[in-house]
Amino acid sequence: MLNNVGPLGLLLIAVVVLVLFGRGKIASLMGEVGKGITAFKKGVDEGKKELDDETLQAARDVTPAEDKDRV
Repeated sequence: MLNNVGPLGLLLIAVVVLVLFGRGKIASLMGEVGKGITAFKKGVDEGKKELDDETLQAARDVTPAEDKDRV
């Protein structure tokens, strides 16, 4: 259904949204969207770091099981 929306259609939609909500409301909404994207990226980076730390810790612990009992 939205395959036929061209540049003129998108411009018309943008104008209607601007008229309905106003510039201030849209600006605050976009600010919140930006904060959400930033928080999401930070969470993904922290998750990757945590997985990398666990992998690194597992790689360091290469002592065979029978040698661990003697130490």
